[in-house]
Amino acid sequence: MVSTPSAGHSGGVGGINSANVSSRASPALGNGNPTNHTSSSVTNGTNSKTQVNSNGYHPTNPQIPLSSLRSAPLDLKLVERRGQATASREPPKRENRPFDIPEAPTYTPTDDEWKDPLEYIRNISPEAQHYGMCKIIPPKSWNPDFAIDTEKFHFRTRKQELNSVEGKTRMTISYLDALSKFHKQQGNNLNRLPYVDKKPLDLYRLKKAVESRGGFEKVCKTKKWAEIGRDLGYSGKIMSSLSTSLKNSYDRWLTPYENYLRQAKPSVFQQLEHEYGGPLTPSPAPSPIKRSTVNTPSSLRAESPARHASDALQQSINSPKPEIDRDTIMADAPSATSQPSSGGFTAINSGGFTPVNSGFTSVNRPSADPKKGFTPPPKHHGSPLLSAKNTPDFRPSGLGPATALKRQLSSDSLDSAKKESGTDKDDSEGGSRRKNVPTVAGSHMSVFRPSAPRIPAPREESSSPSERCEVCGKGDEAGFIALCESCDHAYHGTCLDPPIKSKPDAEWNCHRCLVGDGQFGFEEGGLYSLKQFQEKAADFKQGYFENRLPFDPVLNCTRPVTEDDVEREFWRLVTSTEETVEVEYGADIHCTTHGSGFPTAERNPTDPYSTDLWNLNNLPLHPDSLFRHIKSDISGMTVPWVYVGMIFSTFCWHNEDHFAYSVNYQHFGATKTWYGIPAEDTEKFENAMRDAVPELFETQPDLLFQLVTLLTPEQLKKAGVRVYALDQRAGQLVITFPQAYHAGFNHGFNFNEAVNFAPSDWEPHGLAGVERLQQFRRQPCFSHDELLWTAAEGTSSGLTIQTAKWLAPALARIHKRETEQRDEFIAKHQEDGHNPCALISESNEQCSLAFEIFDSDVPEEEYQCAYCKCYAYLSRFKCLQSGKILCLQHAGHHACCDIPEPERFAGEQHKLYYRKTNEELHETYRKVADKANLPEAWEEKYEKLLDEGDKPALKSLRNLLNEGERIPYDLPSLPVLREFVDRCNEWVDEATNYTVRKQQNRRKNDKVWQSGLRKSVGSSSHEQRERELRRVDNIYRLLDDAERIGFDCPEIQQLQERANAIKSFQENAKQYLDCGCGQESIEKLIEEGRAFNVDIPELDKLSDILEQTKWSTKAKASRGMFLTLRDVKELLEEGRRLEMALYNDNMRYFSDKYQAGMQWEAKAKELINAEIVHYPQLEALSNQVTVNNLPVTAETLAAVDQILHKQREAHRQIIDVTERSKDPDYKKRPKYTEVVEIIKKIEDLNSKPTGTLDLEKEQRRHEDWMRKGKKLFGKTNAPLHILKTHMDHVLERNIACFNIHNDTPRLPAEPASRAASEEGDTKVPRSWDNPALVEVFCICRNPEAGMMIECELCHEWYHGKCLKIARGKVKEDDKYTCPICDWRVRIPRDAARPKLEDLIAWQEEIPGLPFQPEEEEVLKKIIDNAQDFRNHIAAFCNPVLTTASEADTQRFYLRKIEGAEILLSFETNFFRQELHKWSPVAPEPPPILDVSKSTRKPRPTKLQKMLTQYGVDDPDDLPENMKSKANSLKRKAQNAEAAAAAAAAAASSSSGGGGAALIPPNATSPSTHSFGSGSHPFFRNSQPPTPALTSTSHAHPPQRSNSASSSRPGSSLRPDAMDMNTTAGLHPDFFMSAGSNGPGPRLSAPDASLSLDERLAREKDDALNLNLHTDAGKARALEIMRETETGRKRAEEIFGPDVWNQSRDGGFGGRSNIGQSQQEDDKDVDKMFLDLTNADDDEEAKKERQRERERIGVTADSFEAERNAMDMEDSD
Repeated sequence: MVSTPSAGHSGGVGGINSANVSSRASPALGNGNPTNHTSSSVTNGTNSKTQVNSNGYHPTNPQIPLSSLRSAPLDLKLVERRGQATASREPPKRENRPFDIPEAPTYTPTDDEWKDPLEYIRNISPEAQHYGMCKIIPPKSWNPDFAIDTEKFHFRTRKQELNSVEGKTRMTISYLDALSKFHKQQGNNLNRLPYVDKKPLDLYRLKKAVESRGGFEKVCKTKKWAEIGRDLGYSGKIMSSLSTSLKNSYDRWLTPYENYLRQAKPSVFQQLEHEYGGPLTPSPAPSPIKRSTVNTPSSLRAESPARHASDALQQSINSPKPEIDRDTIMADAPSATSQPSSGGFTAINSGGFTPVNSGFTSVNRPSADPKKGFTPPPKHHGSPLLSAKNTPDFRPSGLGPATALKRQLSSDSLDSAKKESGTDKDDSEGGSRRKNVPTVAGSHMSVFRPSAPRIPAPREESSSPSERCEVCGKGDEAGFIALCESCDHAYHGTCLDPPIKSKPDAEWNCHRCLVGDGQFGFEEGGLYSLKQFQEKAADFKQGYFENRLPFDPVLNCTRPVTEDDVEREFWRLVTSTEETVEVEYGADIHCTTHGSGFPTAERNPTDPYSTDLWNLNNLPLHPDSLFRHIKSDISGMTVPWVYVGMIFSTFCWHNEDHFAYSVNYQHFGATKTWYGIPAEDTEKFENAMRDAVPELFETQPDLLFQLVTLLTPEQLKKAGVRVYALDQRAGQLVITFPQAYHAGFNHGFNFNEAVNFAPSDWEPHGLAGVERLQQFRRQPCFSHDELLWTAAEGTSSGLTIQTAKWLAPALARIHKRETEQRDEFIAKHQEDGHNPCALISESNEQCSLAFEIFDSDVPEEEYQCAYCKCYAYLSRFKCLQSGKILCLQHAGHHACCDIPEPERFAGEQHKLYYRKTNEELHETYRKVADKANLPEAWEEKYEKLLDEGDKPALKSLRNLLNEGERIPYDLPSLPVLREFVDRCNEWVDEATNYTVRKQQNRRKNDKVWQSGLRKSVGSSSHEQRERELRRVDNIYRLLDDAERIGFDCPEIQQLQERANAIKSFQENAKQYLDCGCGQESIEKLIEEGRAFNVDIPELDKLSDILEQTKWSTKAKASRGMFLTLRDVKELLEEGRRLEMALYNDNMRYFSDKYQAGMQWEAKAKELINAEIVHYPQLEALSNQVTVNNLPVTAETLAAVDQILHKQREAHRQIIDVTERSKDPDYKKRPKYTEVVEIIKKIEDLNSKPTGTLDLEKEQRRHEDWMRKGKKLFGKTNAPLHILKTHMDHVLERNIACFNIHNDTPRLPAEPASRAASEEGDTKVPRSWDNPALVEVFCICRNPEAGMMIECELCHEWYHGKCLKIARGKVKEDDKYTCPICDWRVRIPRDAARPKLEDLIAWQEEIPGLPFQPEEEEVLKKIIDNAQDFRNHIAAFCNPVLTTASEADTQRFYLRKIEGAEILLSFETNFFRQELHKWSPVAPEPPPILDVSKSTRKPRPTKLQKMLTQYGVDDPDDLPENMKSKANSLKRKAQNAEAAAAAAAAAASSSSGGGGAALIPPNATSPSTHSFGSGSHPFFRNSQPPTPALTSTSHAHPPQRSNSASSSRPGSSLRPDAMDMNTTAGLHPDFFMSAGSNGPGPRLSAPDASLSLDERLAREKDDALNLNLHTDAGKARALEIMRETETGRKRAEEIFGPDVWNQSRDGGFGGRSNIGQSQQEDDKDVDKMFLDLTNADDDEEAKKERQRERERIGVTADSFEAERNAMDMEDSD
């Protein structure tokens, strides 16, 4: 590979190979942020220096926030990643690893083992911790996605020179560099290393060899030079010349420098101690700065640099703190020298000598090449730090640059960190950084060791910054000033120790540069994205190995680089002093600002890996991790850091902060090789490091904290240190253990993430780590005491034993240490003898020391010791003068102010804080200790119980077991105790079955007990097991088991007593069996045996004898009792089971009974199942059971009795109904529904009781009356129950139509939906709340509903539904004439309307019925309602009084009459004739209407249906098989037509050859004044016989004020009838009764107040034309007279007092003859109607007969159901 010069390397300097990966500019900066600007300003003839910040980097342009950068994304498919094709395979174990380092263990957990991280690590720790580290390969199922956005992710790197990180190499280079500077300053240029035996002499090795042998003088005296030569590798034959050469070289080059070091080192070390804040030793004891032993002029004047610095320190503490930024660089500071330098140094070989350190870059040297802007200049030492925070006490304690404090900073420290970075801008991505997380500008990597906090004397403002002394702060007026060539610091010659007398003419280096301060750190590198860094890493690796590997002829290219090649080359480069290779490493990148490679709950809430316990963001806060008790995030410890590596990038030897565990996961990339040292060899390792590079430890005692030094495994192994190695690949984890040192390097581009965690076993290591940090005065990451106290207090409510186990010893150590420190401080405090003291007693007197118990959280800087940097959490000592905080260990000892030490202890200007009192400390410790000691305390109880005796009490064992099970901890003895107690409990449970008399185990059934067939729920195996458990031998076995187990309990004694009792029982039972005894004695003995709850052979024998005796007694007692057949059968079966002899008297007796009972059963079932039940036989069978005491089944006997009971009950009901039906008062006769129910019950009987036929006959007579009603309403074919339903409908319709109170004549009204809104509020609105105010329309006289149509003539509105007018057939402009105006318009009717006269006649037949019809009430209401309406309109039916003005009123009433469901024929015909007379519409007058039939279309006949089915018109065209049926139907139709014609002829003959007469219903004879001329066809001579019309029947309701009828036409000419009286009105005589003697025309009518029977009773028999001398006439007269009390008295007067007894003798037969001829006529009419409707054909006849059969099965419920069905039919 071509040598790549590092930054600042001059092309003219060559000879030593150097590779520098940072030689090309950072892509991220080079693309968008050029950094090649240089400052060339010159002030006072000197070049200005390149400004640097505290990190050694200060770009000219302001830094760009990383969150705003965008770069090309990284293609994750091209990197080595687990689960991809690019993933590297896990090779077998490496055999030939360099230095023969053994491998650390590798673990491959299963999915189950993988679930809990800490549990798994706890399991492998016993083995893995002996290696210091281990590797874990997760299961294949665990492979989280990479969660970082590679476009936004940018990071800064660190530059690493490989041969500078190795301790010996770095020490060699540093020594030779200082040596060359010294000789050049003395005028003796070390142009080249001296040669001995033709080889260059390593002067540093020579120095070490001489030192190891006692020094130069001793080596000369002992003549060890030849030995040294051999150690240095010289093997010349002439040893004398070799010795001389070595001696001369040492004396010439090393002796002057070593002598100079002996003089200069003390002052330099004093300066370093001052900067370090104490002595350069790990001891925390106070060590004042030593004075110089060299008596220089300055020291004599007490003005030595160290002394001056000490005084300045005290002065700065007491003086005000100037607000000056400590990073401010002077504008006129001298610029870097223009001479070319190598690696940042000023070249010492300007004359052509090639230095050995040409590739080394020191952090304290400025860069000489300003063009390399991506490589920041090194840190500039010596800039004045005037802030008080920059004193050694406030200085950040990290001495090494690579150990950025893994701690969340407070706001103060965050601000200072921003100032140190040179910018206040936040480089993190927006919103991704947590609060108060430290950010170092650009990279978040560890900062350099802070520059020395020089505290010079106040400077004169007139002097230029370049001419001020770094010690005294004065300018050249105090003397000449020498400027150091290396560090650019200026000094007065007299301020130096040793001083210089004259100003140097040539290049001069200060004492510190010549002696060396040991400071070393990594220079900051470039800014990259992942893709850019990948490309750079790949280019470097390819270029480096391109010419270093042999050619492979098989592959026809260079042999691939192996892991072994990289590892060997790495260690070669590390140890090389001649070849320098520089790489870059992105280390310690904060996840809080740059993002974690794992998904997080904040950014990826739905990703299951965001909550996975192995997720490094979650592992530190695992429930079992102690870090969960830390109250804040700690970056790098509880929050992961990420690392981006390239080939050869390394991490040096270190162990974790606080000796914590660490876990490192590789997301992707090349292999990372790790080296680990177990914790047992930590001390060996540290000693080996100190022995190898003691010079580094002289000035850097905390070198191992700085992560900047390597030592080869070979050297460590020689020192006896065990070193192990492992190779980590993508998707694998590496675990490091507490105190284990580890280091490693990368084989190429990779991305790792690491974090710390702390299982419970970490705490002792953590405490040791804190003590070690305190020893080196290093700031800890958190307070260990606070963590423990938080764990103790925070989990007080749920403190677990697991927590208490590790917490108790930790608190014990804290408690002991804190108590001792407090006691020591109190002792020192009381040395002055003052009393009382606030620390030891409560007193009102004031103590000199202020004391306070302050139990509140304060910022960390408020309780951090200013000296040792530890956190004084429980007790702190505060100096009120300086504000410093000290721990109790250094309280008073450390000079925190100018107050003397005794006064500081006494408390002057100081205050002591306790967070917890001694009592609280002790109480908390005791509580945790008691919790932790629970398992041990339980184990002690366990051991004590076992030691008390051979047989411990079971109760005590159980109590101890319960106590142990409540302890949530693994108790070693608990499983053994549980097993023992379980065995004892099993014994007790089994023994209890024999000692306790359990009711559930006893058998209540003696038969089952003695039989031995003790069956339980379960299988036969369960029964067998139960029998085994009941063996008496088990008792003796249990006693033996109890003795063998060895425990004591009350059940053992009880069982022993039970065994003795059983033995005694067996002896007694044997005696009873031998000699025999009575039943009572046997029962007592058996009861005693059963109490034992075991199977005893003697008990079974006694039970058998007892059961036989009991059976005999029972059987004998049962002979006189009634037993069922089952009882006898069971008794016989029980006797057989008991092995009773068949010749036993009881067995023989009950066997006979059983046979007789079986015969009776057979006969009874035969009679019950017979088609016709023979009741006498059933009676005989029933009597046999009672007489002969036969055993029969209860079911059969009950069936027989039930049949007999039904027959008797039915007969009783028939007799009862028959008697009640003969009651003279028909209101007391039975209801028809009751008779129907009785008939229904009779049908269920196999035979009908006596009287059934007569009852059925009466039922048919009643139903004939119902059929007559159906015929009147046109429902002939409907079921009987429809009659009542239809009559309810008629009544409802008539109530609406015959309403004479609310619905009165009015002018035509508009429906509400069409009427215009009326103005004003005078009109009362019509609403449904008041029926009188509802506007009604149509013939139905109901409110508006649905479609409405208006008559063109009368302007009345009609419902389309009532007139059967479809909505689609009516158009808006169509004109319509209603059927009231035009009689030709038909009114659709669904049923016939009976005449009121026919209904009255039908009602009059009710008293002659045998039963009360349920239609009576509704029929009466229909008649009364119609009669009231007829009486109301009678005044309007007088042809003499009517005029044209009455047309509207007549039309109104005609509309109501037509809407009703009964026919008022006279009124209808009268109004129609009158309206035609006054307002004719049709050309001819309306015909006389005597009937009102249904307008429904007749149903097609059977013949018509058949013709339609076959699609023919002539029956002759039907198929042959159907013609016979068609002819039959045709013949029936012809017969029906003939019958109809005959009926019509008979009707016409009965009318006398004229038309129907229109006579008023209340007229009995024509009158010359009644209807005018007889020529008008309207008037006829016939009239119906109706009650007389009285004058009071003309009353109308008073007219409503808002009714339209009040203004009807003609009302002014003729007042309403309601307003008439007997002396006013037109023709008043028309309205006078027939008995009146007044003048004028009269209506000839009978007295309306007399009924027919009353007229008969008043001897008006001539009007009836009855022949009372005939039987028919007498029967008719009695029928009329019996209806009223007066008529009955009159009949008794005429026919005698016993007339009614004679009439009753006729019974039902007499009644059946009444109206027989009428019934025959009705039957003829019915026959004619059926013929007309073709209802007598076969099928219809069958239906009719079916209905006749079903009519007796009608119930009240079926009535209601059929009514509902009829309503549905009508609605359809």
